[in-house]
Amino acid sequence: MAAQGKLTQGKLRIIGGRWRSRQLPVMDAEGLRPTTDRVRETLFNWLQMDIAGSRCLDLFAGSGALGLEAASRGAKEVVMVEKSSAVFKNLQQNVKALDASEVSLVQADALDFLQRLNSDTDFDIVFIDPPYQSELLEPAIGMLRLSAGSRVYLEARKGDDISVPENWLLLKDKTAGQIHYCLYEIEA
Repeated sequence: MAAQGKLTQGKLRIIGGRWRSRQLPVMDAEGLRPTTDRVRETLFNWLQMDIAGSRCLDLFAGSGALGLEAASRGAKEVVMVEKSSAVFKNLQQNVKALDASEVSLVQADALDFLQRLNSDTDFDIVFIDPPYQSELLEPAIGMLRLSAGSRVYLEARKGDDISVPENWLLLKDKTAGQIHYCLYEIEA
């Protein structure tokens, strides 16, 4: 799905860390819905002991809300994957504006990216928040290869059935409006 869009008056606010309160322009594109401040605040409270020095993957980056928040809070490396060229360009501008040297941007289909990922490449934290109508959540979950102790954040519509591998331990989950979000840890 190629996102057509334009920059609007919409803003993404970084809520914690070194870029706290920085506002960045958000692309107006079909299927793009930045994770809300409330949800991000809860998620990063859950991750507060894990984020500093971590290696993160923001698989369906979109606005960059999750990956940029992780970088702001001390992640050592953040890889952000976005398919749409227009949204990717907006991400490039925002990463440049923040001088976020720990952020790497990859313009690619998320599933293609996972398929090409080197088996030695491992992430401490993975954010998976695909467009709701895309039906990409479960294929992405099925393609992830992570070490024990890695954390995975999933975001979906309230009421969507999410199947995860047996070695994924649910740590936290919550609902906010029409959003259901959860954090898992990979067990050995």
